[in-house]
Amino acid sequence: MRSLVFDSEDLGATEEFLNDAYTHMEIGNDSPRSVRTRIRRDMLGPVSLDRLDLGFDMAYDADPLNKVCLVTVHSGAVEENYHNTGQNVFTPGDSGLLTPHDLPFSGVVRSSRYDITMFEPELLDRLAATNGSTRPVRISGRRPVSPTANRQLTAVITHLQRVATDPATVGSPLLAATGADYLAATVLATMPTTAVTEPAATDRRDAHPETVRRAVAYLESHLHEDVTITEVAAAAFVTPRALQLAFRRHLGTTPLRYRRRLRLAGAHEDLRAARAGDGQTVATIAYRWGFTHPGRFAIAYRNHYGRPPSEVLHA
Repeated sequence: MRSLVFDSEDLGATEEFLNDAYTHMEIGNDSPRSVRTRIRRDMLGPVSLDRLDLGFDMAYDADPLNKVCLVTVHSGAVEENYHNTGQNVFTPGDSGLLTPHDLPFSGVVRSSRYDITMFEPELLDRLAATNGSTRPVRISGRRPVSPTANRQLTAVITHLQRVATDPATVGSPLLAATGADYLAATVLATMPTTAVTEPAATDRRDAHPETVRRAVAYLESHLHEDVTITEVAAAAFVTPRALQLAFRRHLGTTPLRYRRRLRLAGAHEDLRAARAGDGQTVATIAYRWGFTHPGRFAIAYRNHYGRPPSEVLHA
């Protein structure tokens, strides 16, 4: 199954769909407003990436999912009642564990637009086993370990959604398998778990030439954008630390320094191609390639090419 779309204003039809797509559950709504429900599911290998838009408050009481279930809220709120531990509320910008895979769950979706990302818990076990762990992994908390971890988890889920819907990548078995591993590795790195893992070992394993190739391809196609290390790492399906290790190991530099070198090369070609009277200046060319301070650009250019940019432009 590559994709699935549901759009209905019938609460009974919505309950039937949710039972088929997730697990047995009962839903309810006390509001007289429209009960419009829109859901799209895309698959990336063993990972389901669902985008849900509920225009009403929906209470739910569900059986265990038997899958790792992550939630990312974009608007509204999702109030989840945890087994014997009280309620947790996810609001816009939050990502985390909606429910433990083996426990029943209940709560209320408050007119929310949110994502549900699910995969088999054995995927975490397999990745943890590469670091010597043999015990099943359990996510031991509901939230990522820090705000930075929350942003990283959200960014990875968003990136995988794009991969799963891009016609150029949607049918790639390699991207599907790699993307699933990357999501599981990100969960292990950002969520509290029972896994006894050594993140550095996973990062060293991922610091291979293919990581550099994917990252360089992404950098070359986004040279005029101020992308972050997290975004480049997501494009390469590795953690930011693994990305840094790969560049140091295989290129002797960092991703951002490599991007700077590519931008200098682009500016160099523009300086050489400029013609008298076409209005080109060192400052305009520098700015075009992401160098907002002409003096610093001139220093960097001279250090790299051995002469000032003004000399190349005038030549």
